[in-house]
Amino acid sequence: MFTGIIETTGTIAGIKKEKTNLVLNVEACFAPELKKDQSVAHNGVCLTVTSISGNTYSVTAVAETLARTNLGLLRVGDKLNLERAMPANGRFDGHIVQGHIDQTAVCTKIEDRKGSLFFEFKYTPGKTALIVPKGSIAVNGVSLTVASCKGHLFSVIVIPHTFAHTTFHLVKEGDVVNLEFDIIGKYAAAAQGL
Repeated sequence: MFTGIIETTGTIAGIKKEKTNLVLNVEACFAPELKKDQSVAHNGVCLTVTSISGNTYSVTAVAETLARTNLGLLRVGDKLNLERAMPANGRFDGHIVQGHIDQTAVCTKIEDRKGSLFFEFKYTPGKTALIVPKGSIAVNGVSLTVASCKGHLFSVIVIPHTFAHTTFHLVKEGDVVNLEFDIIGKYAAAAQGL
């Protein structure tokens, strides 16, 4: 389980295709602290560490993950948001994030609001696409509050610290991001048969 509070950003150091899978080599400051089989969220996607070498570690994204996320769009040199799994005795600072991406969205608008950044995204509404104003959503693994939502659009407001310390400062209009909708809302909707 994750919280959506990004620990650091990493850099794609290598990409290798293995049948329908992609092996990603990620350079990150915490790589020497990792162990094989640990879970790390990459742009919100939970992947298992398979090997570590110095400041670089490897993970494998299977075809299902590549079809549902933006990981297949990554290139060598690209940055991505990283978060290690939350320890059982850790502070719960964000919201409950599983690392299971529901769908991708496209950034449709970015505005500098003189003190914060406004981002609007277009997504596919549906049974599992549960977005409510002031509810929680993870965008590329970042825990955020929904500012507004209508139809197939929703917006978030990003504070300068989050903008600077995640990959949000690299997001441009037209970019594809990963979405994980609030797990509590998804369970509530499932219980109601929605």
